[in-house]
Amino acid sequence: MLASSGALPTGSGWGYEFKWDGVRAIAYVDGGFRLLSRNDRDVTRAYPELGELARLLAGRRAVLDGEIVALDGQGRPSFSALQHRMHVRAPAAALVEATPVRLYLFDLLHLDGRDLTALPYTERRATLEELGVSGESVDTPPYWTGEAGRDLATAAAELGLEGVVAKQLGAPYQPGRRAPAWVKVPLNDTVEVIVGGWKPGSGRRAGTIGSLLLGMYDADDKLIYIGHVGTGFTQTVLRDLQRRLKPLGRPDSPFDSPVPREHARHAVWVDPALVGDVTFRSWTPDRRLRHPSWKGLRSDREPAEIRLQG
Repeated sequence: MLASSGALPTGSGWGYEFKWDGVRAIAYVDGGFRLLSRNDRDVTRAYPELGELARLLAGRRAVLDGEIVALDGQGRPSFSALQHRMHVRAPAAALVEATPVRLYLFDLLHLDGRDLTALPYTERRATLEELGVSGESVDTPPYWTGEAGRDLATAAAELGLEGVVAKQLGAPYQPGRRAPAWVKVPLNDTVEVIVGGWKPGSGRRAGTIGSLLLGMYDADDKLIYIGHVGTGFTQTVLRDLQRRLKPLGRPDSPFDSPVPREHARHAVWVDPALVGDVTFRSWTPDRRLRHPSWKGLRSDREPAEIRLQG
């Protein structure tokens, strides 16, 4: 079940959670442990420390929804830190120790053979909390009701968190659907984008990537150019991007809409295979990103999922 973007709902019929800056995962516990990403990739081996969940639920069978996060030095979820782990299929022990991850659980879909998805959010949440799942790498953060929405959004800003998710208290869980019963309210606008090319850098960026050329698919499955991003990169990220983009090179633009001449002139075109996150200030009237900044690649998303809205 996916959240829709919108303004913060208020009223007695809503519950509120912090929005974690990580990647979604569904956890299966049935004697063993299995972890699937949002696009149904088995990522169990990528996060060995999360196998703790099977020990915490010893003797129970469960399917749970949550978010995998990596914390920064201040204990805040950091998508940049998570980048060190989310593209490594079988991390060495040293990497697991250097960049540990946590699984924050927020929904319970099945328990001991019983399907809970048709139950209201409040009942699923109460059953999840009764399990008392809390350990070194797995936790069940709280949620709030009543008039807590605005205060939680203020707290998220003060704590440097990504935002708030509001959920209708009486709503069932709808697998695979983006539903209005869940509303994500990020403090900064973030959008998923497709990389369709890059421009060589100059000066300190000479010999590497200067900026990425970005797109999204429209309703007719045409790849529409939505702008370029040249900030938010570390040298490590630039090297990793260059390594991933090199085998995707192609002679012509993958975009079905024109790319401005100043960006197309020296562009290195690539097959539209990589998905990433950018933060941005707003959309321009001609549907371009204003002041975007790169956050990182999304290995849990497929390009066909990345759609230009309205």
